[in-house]
Amino acid sequence: MSVLVDTSALITLLDGEDPEHGACRQAWQQGVVEAEGLITTDYIVLESVAVAQRRWGLDAVRVLVDEFLPLLDVEGVTPEDRTAGVTALLAAGRRRLSLVDCVSFVVMRRRGIRAYMGLDPHFDEQGFTRYAPAS
Repeated sequence: MSVLVDTSALITLLDGEDPEHGACRQAWQQGVVEAEGLITTDYIVLESVAVAQRRWGLDAVRVLVDEFLPLLDVEGVTPEDRTAGVTALLAAGRRRLSLVDCVSFVVMRRRGIRAYMGLDPHFDEQGFTRYAPAS
């Protein structure tokens, strides 16, 4: 099973003070071992780098780039993905739903990915399942 890794997972992994850090770290460690592939998009990478740099500076960006990104298959967003994502964003008419999320949904559907790693409830609303370690 492939798993899409969302910005919210990457940022939570970087933030040791986040209340969800431990659970996210456990999901990450299990996902690295068990998932057929941890996938993200170049849009998620861009968003994650921007958030990490703004919150914690370039040292956090280095951790993201050196420790987490090498374990991910980074999929480039196609022009068709971008167009479908913008269309979905505008159709949804929701200010708090991001273009990065809408494009992620498009990529997940195109690739047949059903699970995501992250904390964003918009994925659940779209029918995707949050990846969590088996108890």
